Amino acid sequence: MRIIIVDDEALARGVVREYLAAHADVELVAECVNGFEAVKAITELAPDLAILDIQMPKLDGFEVAELAAGKCRFMFATAFDQYAVKAFEYHALDYLLKPFSQQRFDQALAHVRASLARDGGAPPPVQQGVAEVVREAAARKGPLGRVLIRDGAKVHVIAAEKIDYIEAQDDYVQIRTEGRSYLKNQRLSDLESQLEADKFLRIHRSYLLNIECMSRIEQAGKDSHVAVLKDGAKLPISRSGYQKLRSVIQ
Repeated sequence: MRIIIVDDEALARGVVREYLAAHADVELVAECVNGFEAVKAITELAPDLAILDIQMPKLDGFEVAELAAGKCRFMFATAFDQYAVKAFEYHALDYLLKPFSQQRFDQALAHVRASLARDGGAPPPVQQGVAEVVREAAARKGPLGRVLIRDGAKVHVIAAEKIDYIEAQDDYVQIRTEGRSYLKNQRLSDLESQLEADKFLRIHRSYLLNIECMSRIEQAGKDSHVAVLKDGAKLPISRSGYQKLRSVIQ
């Protein structure tokens, strides 16, 4: 069983490393101190299990689980008990509350072995419920403050206020920000529900606009209009989108 440890505290990583030493069938393939490193390691090394802390710099454990969904199995190890329900919503195999004993750790590892044996060692399928949980969590926390985009082993973190617009492209969205475009495997309606409604407006079935980036509205035809952005880009506006924009800017 190939495992990575993800924790920003050296002492915590040392405890897990010590507990793993008692298991001859385990190979520790990486230790990561933040979420960025974790996503990179999971993508490149394809471990069977990631043992994740929750509160970490750059990306927390749940954001790692979102970005690496379907790549490996997860077990959370944290000093905070209030995240237990959310952890299992992310299909975590176990939730270890620090400080935990060797015996408790061994029980959790036995659960992982059983899962691997049941699935024949294949990577876990991406659960449809994960996206729903992410949306629900975002709704509970309020508007989304940043958007995470996995690009191979890299992770781009884009502040919501820096997004110019988002365009739907089949099963993906294209996010335009600071002169660059990024593709994310997500539905436009999902992002619309997560981003701040007072700032992001669905002006067309394929476009979600940050209205602070709009310069003006121009008439494109007898019954059609376009939104002209501050950088000169032009986006089509549907009839319903036009009414929404007029109500906002008046």
